[in-house]
Amino acid sequence: MKLYKTLLADFEEMSLGYSAMGIIASSCLGSVAAMLILMNGHSFVDMFQLFVVVVACMGFNTVILAQFKPKIVFNALLLSLAVSSIFILVNIF
Repeated sequence: MKLYKTLLADFEEMSLGYSAMGIIASSCLGSVAAMLILMNGHSFVDMFQLFVVVVACMGFNTVILAQFKPKIVFNALLLSLAVSSIFILVNIF
């Protein structure tokens, strides 16, 4: 919890720069997840996984464009990165 509070305080201090870096990180990780999902096939389960990844990444972009508070943007970034990472790990093995 201490790490979260430290990272959040740093994010709030320089939210504009970190938001730009977050868009790049979220988009890159999301595209890797989408590629791995589509490499496994085109079944309903694969398309649902792809839907979840796209919603998470686009949700983060939406939160930034809507100019939400930095805490909400930070939480959306963490959610987007976590969802993409989980689906990358699921589809590698």
